[in-house]
Amino acid sequence: MPHRILSDSGVSSHRRPILDSIDSPVDLRALPESQLPEVASELRGFLVECVSKTGGHLAAGLGVVELTIGLHYVFDTPRDRLVWDVGHQAYPHKILTGRRDRMCTLRQKDGVSGFPRRAESEYDAFGVGHSSTSISAALGMALAAKQRGERRTVIAIIGDGALGAGMAFEALNHAGSMDVDLVVILNDNEMSISPPVGAISNHLARLLSGKLYTTVREGSKTALRGMPQLRHLVGRWEEHMKGMLMPSTLFEELGFNYIGPVDGHDLDGLVRTLRNIKDMPGQRLLHIVTTKGRGFEPAEGQPVTYHGVTPFNRHTGELIKGKSKGPSYTQIFGGWLSDTAAQDERLVGITPAMCEGSGLTAFSKRFPERFFDVGIAEQHAVTLAAGMACEGLKPVVAIYSSFLQRAYDQLVHDVALQNLDVTFAVDRGGLVGPDGATHAGGFDLSFCRPIPNLIILAPSNENDCRRMLRTAFEYEGPAMVRYPRGTGPGVAIDASAPALPIGRGEVVRQGRRLALLAFGSLVAPALEAAAVFDATVADMRFVKPLDAALILELAESHEILVTLEENAIAGGAGSGVAELLSAHGRVIRCLHLGLPDTYIEHAEHAEQLASIGLDTAGVIASIRAELARSNWTDSPETPEPSRQQGVGV
Repeated sequence: MPHRILSDSGVSSHRRPILDSIDSPVDLRALPESQLPEVASELRGFLVECVSKTGGHLAAGLGVVELTIGLHYVFDTPRDRLVWDVGHQAYPHKILTGRRDRMCTLRQKDGVSGFPRRAESEYDAFGVGHSSTSISAALGMALAAKQRGERRTVIAIIGDGALGAGMAFEALNHAGSMDVDLVVILNDNEMSISPPVGAISNHLARLLSGKLYTTVREGSKTALRGMPQLRHLVGRWEEHMKGMLMPSTLFEELGFNYIGPVDGHDLDGLVRTLRNIKDMPGQRLLHIVTTKGRGFEPAEGQPVTYHGVTPFNRHTGELIKGKSKGPSYTQIFGGWLSDTAAQDERLVGITPAMCEGSGLTAFSKRFPERFFDVGIAEQHAVTLAAGMACEGLKPVVAIYSSFLQRAYDQLVHDVALQNLDVTFAVDRGGLVGPDGATHAGGFDLSFCRPIPNLIILAPSNENDCRRMLRTAFEYEGPAMVRYPRGTGPGVAIDASAPALPIGRGEVVRQGRRLALLAFGSLVAPALEAAAVFDATVADMRFVKPLDAALILELAESHEILVTLEENAIAGGAGSGVAELLSAHGRVIRCLHLGLPDTYIEHAEHAEQLASIGLDTAGVIASIRAELARSNWTDSPETPEPSRQQGVGV
């Protein structure tokens, strides 16, 4: 059956699409150039159709359809390398590189990843998921090719937002001094750099990338080599003439030959410019201007909403929402932040380009003068907060767990070492479902637990999340509240509830012989498993400082302790419990359950937990296996688990 394609105009076609004949870029390059606009229309429609069923990233991919086609049409991929920055715009690339028929499995268990992944395809030259890495990786590939005597072009595609990160400029600065075959494509989709693109700028871009200009430019360098003063004068004249017409000066100073800006949706002009650039020597930067969500009106009008979406009606754009399960932890944080800011004028909110994702939208509108979105600059965000704290403000840094990894030195050196009063609201702690390994927050407890002065809290429900945020904010020092993606178990929120006593856990179920010490999100499965074994359950609440008195009391009154956390076992909360017991000379059998020493691939969150034995059935199976090893006697009869679970040890 032919695909039912939604074109740019919304017109359906029932004839066999050209796209169905493209199983690799080799097939694309066999087409006459006149058919490329039709391929673009079909590709855009197919992309909308796929993502409407699976959910995923949409607006960014729609914006680079023409660019993706042009790159694979002009360059000899995969011999020539394409390095996508972040990678949420790479769906069209996946469709054209042999994964079209599997796009219906996007972000699902054992399906196509939502990001470029080297193990998935030879066309995915570099695995990504976080921003601003493309130029560094591409330069590394270009230098490797030169060292090995291999002729290939390496192309880095980076957005204007990602270009603002320090790492991107570090790479540009280094690349400009190297003699390599490197192309950087700046995808400007927010109009944040360039003026409007028109006929003149398009003409100039083609002119500046053409053979005549390149020949004259390179020839003049040779002819004037023995006349340094005149050569310098001609070079400065060229730079100033280009600087008056386009934003080229910065890139030229860094050593790049700048071309642009060009219309990234003019496929004919884009292909011609790419052909010219392909034949140019050295480092060159092509600046294109695109529109996020291009060709799908709902996404063009709301590119933030359609950046990452749930399944939707592809005809109307209406999002298909599941049954409401109450507020997410992100929403709880957003509500607390606004409420607290209204009561304390010292509070300021900081985020590294994740206003919507971190729940800061309402705060940013209500307190715009106290809201700081620093862009994709996690290191700067943390040290900015440190500077504010030095002057008596109380900054709250809203950041994803996996993004905090990028600011580790700043957390250690600039905040904790100086014992500054900064609150970290760390979202996406633990596994994150379809976003997969690149976005999972599986290491924060391990890398933050050794930091002096820092306290770490992990809520198990909605009300505790609110109370912990208050606790962290009122604490006069660095504090981190780490909460998972999604919703909690449905506990009602009491906005007036007081702060928690520092370092105190709570026994939430009293049992015998076996005690489960659960941290954060795993309190719920711990309670369900405890009912099977008549075990005690402690909601530990604090990862640092641990409730030493409670742990020692449970060790004294029970025979086996089980720790549970949605974090790497190595160095995590369970390790902290073992260290405490050892320091007090208490010998007791312990079972540590958590994330194993491997990356967990994309799937639904429940599927991920089940695959590593951290769902209820898996916890029960792990405990039963431990009891068998311990020659446990007088244990209650327990039902066999429905399936064999992996043990997270």
